[in-house]
Amino acid sequence: MFAKILIANRGEIACRVIDTARRLGVRTVAVYSDADRDARHVAMADEAVHIGGPAPRDSYLRGDTIIRAALDTGAQGIHPGYGFLSENPNFVQAVDQAGLAFIGPSADAIRKMGLKDAAKALMEQAGVPVVPGYHGDNQDADHLAAQAAAIGYPVLIKAVAGGGGKGMRLVETPGAFAAALQSAQGEAATAFANPAVLIEKYIRKPRHIEVQVFGDGTRAVHLFERDCSLQRRHQKVIEEAPAPGMTAEMRQAMGAAATRAAEAIGYSGAGTIEFIVDGSEGLRPDRFWFMEMNTRLQVEHPVTELITGIDLVEWQLRVASGESLPARQQDLAITGHAFEARLYAEDVPAGFLPATGTLAHLRFPEHARIETGVRQGDTISPWYDPMIAKIVTHGPTRAIALRALETALADTEVAGSVTNVDFLGALTRHEGFGRGEVDTDLIARDLDALTAQTPPDPRALALAVIGLAGLAPCQNREPQPGTVLWQPLRRSVEWQGGQAVLEVLGPGQARVTIDGQPHDIARRNGRWWIDGGPCAARIACHDGGVSVFGLGTLTLTPIDPLDRGAEEAGGGLTLSPMPGLVKAVFVTPGQHVAAGDRLAILEAMKMEHTLTAARDGTVAEVLTHEGDQVEAGAPLIRLDGDDD
Repeated sequence: MFAKILIANRGEIACRVIDTARRLGVRTVAVYSDADRDARHVAMADEAVHIGGPAPRDSYLRGDTIIRAALDTGAQGIHPGYGFLSENPNFVQAVDQAGLAFIGPSADAIRKMGLKDAAKALMEQAGVPVVPGYHGDNQDADHLAAQAAAIGYPVLIKAVAGGGGKGMRLVETPGAFAAALQSAQGEAATAFANPAVLIEKYIRKPRHIEVQVFGDGTRAVHLFERDCSLQRRHQKVIEEAPAPGMTAEMRQAMGAAATRAAEAIGYSGAGTIEFIVDGSEGLRPDRFWFMEMNTRLQVEHPVTELITGIDLVEWQLRVASGESLPARQQDLAITGHAFEARLYAEDVPAGFLPATGTLAHLRFPEHARIETGVRQGDTISPWYDPMIAKIVTHGPTRAIALRALETALADTEVAGSVTNVDFLGALTRHEGFGRGEVDTDLIARDLDALTAQTPPDPRALALAVIGLAGLAPCQNREPQPGTVLWQPLRRSVEWQGGQAVLEVLGPGQARVTIDGQPHDIARRNGRWWIDGGPCAARIACHDGGVSVFGLGTLTLTPIDPLDRGAEEAGGGLTLSPMPGLVKAVFVTPGQHVAAGDRLAILEAMKMEHTLTAARDGTVAEVLTHEGDQVEAGAPLIRLDGDDD
């Protein structure tokens, strides 16, 4: 076993690896950028080395700097986590040449599976079923259009070096192919420096089921399947294991195919074989096809760990240090069911835009497994993926595990940034999902219902007023001096966007009137009572105001008397929805545009966002340039007629 390893990553996966390494007595070295100087993974590690600026290209993608840090600190191996350099064969080769162990597969195995077209050809040779499509080298637009026609619409355009939904476009008709191809190739070139694409048949009732494999370079085993069908724009949202509706025959067929795939390339370490499954007639052994192999640990690996009792990071360390596989296939079994929900800082009503902010309040439930790289007071940076945590639950049955996830999400408290926690909670209550009727289009079909905005619960609003008035025993502070006895008082309480009248009726009793509606509030034996009934809501006071949890998520921000505020921009002013890099500007002053026309492309948090005109008009000013780094709310383009 290693004595010391370096973790070439950040955030929750770096913390996850440190946890297992510490349990095994392995010392750890963290690396960090300027933006991560005070990050949780840096505090957890035994040592930490600064490697550069906040942009990944200046830090976490600098393989030579990371290898030097490992050598200088006496680390014997490098764990790549996922993302960044984890699937870069040149980095793996450099690690080997430096005399260090790469805790993952060989450079050769990564190269074989790194390009989707070559990987599919290799899988066909190994007897693994693949989706009908074109995986050739000819990238001429007319040739690709002809191949799409031969396959039959709808088709999917996918970047050969892609991942995370980037460089991927669904094309329903021949007339839409050319524009979709150009868009996919442009995004692929930006994200992967490789514009090449492949064309695949699009499955109408698709399910995304992947199989966890683990090899030692000679033989491999599978640790059963995960269902990752609950996706939005090809990004996984909630994952589970095992897959609902899975039969013993189907599991055996998929597991055998995945094992053949891993052994065909002499795979060592943890990997995932991803399959697309036609679920239109249930799960059938002749209706699954290879999509790609992820030659690394997956984000959703905890659900596999919970149903198998296996620590996959421990296996990674043991095999990379020279041990053979720790278990045989017949030793592995499934116990119960597990779910993982990805909690992100993102603005759901604004179209799931990534968000930033300082986590003024952060509390996770104790009855769930939490994988996180942040703490209360940390900042969600625009430089990296905005994941706050993975919330993972396990139960003896799917229904129990799902109910545990719903409860865990309801008990999760985040203030200081908008999050998708209510959206995740809505998914756990979706009737079809509850029955196990999942496919990759579920969220898109029911998006309006899942993201419907409901008025704040009046009880939550009344409790928040109590917190703003300083009369509540908040989790983060005691009541204001002189108010503990709640002496008789009547006054107005204001916040950004509203006001209420507060009357203190006596010790532990008050009345809050909002829009003419009174609510009587009492505090008894550490619990809130509202309008005569008990309420399990929780109040948190923080720098950004007061948040109430347990009745949905509600935050009230007090009015700063020194802040005169800013007028909202009119329909003619396009603002940056988040911090990011301006990748392209498509308009010039004097140019006429119609509502919906492209104005610019903003790159933020590893994705490209197209900004469009809100109405017809003429461009009056272009206030930004290609290559500019802009903050959230920065004015970018103004149309004539704006009154700002």
